Amino acid sequence: MASGNIKKSARIKEIISVIRRHNALSNFSKQIHPQEVRQALEELGPTFIKIGQILSTRPDLMTPEYIHELHKLQDQVPVDDYDTVSSIYQEATGKTLEATFSSFEHKPFASASIGQVHHATLPSGENVVVKIQHPAVAQLVTIDLNLLHQAVKILRFTSESKIIDIRQVYSEIKSSLINEIDTSIEAKNGQDFYKLNNGEGIIRVPRVYPDLCAPRILVNEAMPGSSIKQYLHTDHPVSERRYIAQTLVTNFIKQVFTDRFFHADPHPGNILVAPTDDRHTVTSRSFHKQLGPISTQVTSKQALPPLRLIYLDFGMMGRISPLLAANLRNVVTALALRDEYDITQAVLAICNQTGPVDHNAFRQELAVFLKPFFTTNIVDLNLATILFDIVKLCRRYNLQIKSEAITLIKAVASLESTIAQLDPNLSLLDIARPFALKEWFQQIDLHASLQDNLLLFGQSLQDVPHIPRKINHLLDTLESGQSQINLHHTGLTKFVSKLERLTNRIVIAIILAAVILGSSLLVQVSADHPYIARIGIIGYCIALTIILGMLGRSWYDHWRKKHHRK
Repeated sequence: MASGNIKKSARIKEIISVIRRHNALSNFSKQIHPQEVRQALEELGPTFIKIGQILSTRPDLMTPEYIHELHKLQDQVPVDDYDTVSSIYQEATGKTLEATFSSFEHKPFASASIGQVHHATLPSGENVVVKIQHPAVAQLVTIDLNLLHQAVKILRFTSESKIIDIRQVYSEIKSSLINEIDTSIEAKNGQDFYKLNNGEGIIRVPRVYPDLCAPRILVNEAMPGSSIKQYLHTDHPVSERRYIAQTLVTNFIKQVFTDRFFHADPHPGNILVAPTDDRHTVTSRSFHKQLGPISTQVTSKQALPPLRLIYLDFGMMGRISPLLAANLRNVVTALALRDEYDITQAVLAICNQTGPVDHNAFRQELAVFLKPFFTTNIVDLNLATILFDIVKLCRRYNLQIKSEAITLIKAVASLESTIAQLDPNLSLLDIARPFALKEWFQQIDLHASLQDNLLLFGQSLQDVPHIPRKINHLLDTLESGQSQINLHHTGLTKFVSKLERLTNRIVIAIILAAVILGSSLLVQVSADHPYIARIGIIGYCIALTIILGMLGRSWYDHWRKKHHRK
């Protein structure tokens, strides 16, 4: 961990030295030797460790091998002693630890690149956990972000920036790091998540103590429990494991489509399982519909199992717009119905087009790709690999998945492995069908739909007698030659564009031949006139420059197409 005053020039030298030693840039761009890149990120400290952790959840950018390796990133940071912690706390809050807490454990129970966490007790007797930032972290991260910003200005002109939004990736990294540095942002996220999800069945969220928080200090309610990893590796009833899996899926769907505010990093380390004796009965399902004067309501209740699921760490959260939520809802519904056309349209709605798109070819290839997954159990799926392949497919058709959707997809990929281990028999359609059915019931107005359908039926009855007369008019129009049929060739635009480029090259070649021929004549007839000979030589130089430029452009286009297909 860097300490004291950090100079920008020294930091640049350090970064360059580490990158060269591990050949990190070359390995990263070619997606080879991921262990070398991981080691470089660990040596470079908090900013780059966080970058690696973010990239490990981005299967749209990383190969599965890189994702697996970056998941191993370790925070090699020494623990701060009690005197340092006490000094940081007093500087951030203006109070001493002894004046704020009745007890404060000197040794942290967890430490990461940004800060370390201690157990403590309030004067009221409530147990809390206190997260305190390491010294000089804020300065180091600020310098690194400034350097990354300069790098993004250069990288955005590369061909990869057309298929990967480099500025958006940088924005996500910056936002995540700022959220970690300014813990008041994480505190606000925790408060919002607590209001929306605490008490939802077996879901529990630790309460935030905003009055005790500061930009470098975070105080949360202490909630005992062990990582869900440990639960997965011990024997428990199948019904209980299935209940937990369904709870996680149902709650996550609620976060996305109802709250539009979701936990963007739900990996097993951020979900605890805690036993409890509280088994109070809750409403598990409730349905209510009004059809005119008739009201229907169905409610079922069940007892909660003797455990609770606890969400932790609200530094990485996602928010989506109502429009994107509607488009994502269409994706899930289309998957449930296995409608190839609707699936394609729904996917297109969550993508930005970076060039011409062959919709028919994209729909056919996407349908072929997705077909095997409809009936596959989730335990047999690797969502990271699937997403990486889908992104490559989109790239070939000039499509770029929107950043909001990527944040959500990476959260799903993070949750996927836990769900698969809890309930291996769960399939994608098992998740999609109930959600699509619930959305249909919530959105449809049976009374209004019945009135609309009756109105349409009545209008259709009025139109039936006019059908023979309209058919007769259509036949008369066709017979008189007044009709016109327009045909559209889906590949014609691309063909015309290539033909235009070929024609331009032929014209340029003819002009160059004329320039070379004219220059040759000037040189031959100008033995006694050196100025005329110079004009001919200048013509040679111009022709040679244009030819080299055309060859260079042709080579670059060939290289870019080859690089784009990878």
